Amino acid sequence: MIHPTAARFRALVEQRDLDGIGELFTPDVRLYSPVKFTPFDGRPAVLGLFGVLLRTFEDFRYVGEYAGRARTSVDDTEAASDVLLFRTTANGKEVHGIDLLHFDEEGRIKEFTVMVRPQSAVQALGQAVYAGLVADGLVPAAG
Repeated sequence: MIHPTAARFRALVEQRDLDGIGELFTPDVRLYSPVKFTPFDGRPAVLGLFGVLLRTFEDFRYVGEYAGRARTSVDDTEAASDVLLFRTTANGKEVHGIDLLHFDEEGRIKEFTVMVRPQSAVQALGQAVYAGLVADGLVPAAG
């Protein structure tokens, strides 16, 4: 059975409720993305990314889930962790992926890792997300 926060997160993503999603993150949440080498650090940066993702993904849907425990990257502690499997389309490419969520003691999401396949989908997703981040003023345009 998945963590109650993961179930709530899944529902809020499916409802595209960015404010509700933000309430589930710790203030210092860290998100590891396949489209950027360095993580997104802190609630404002992560919510900015989610705003772009919610606009970018076509037909996003979760298709499965796994519950367990895992060590976090931030502090190497073991934490309750869930995996949510998803399917979507970005720039015409079908994307298969997982969201790995780690929870703190209060049940908030403290670390989030996204992994996607195939490589062509990662590239299409990266281009679409980058364009959205630039449009929202969250990253500078390459020049």
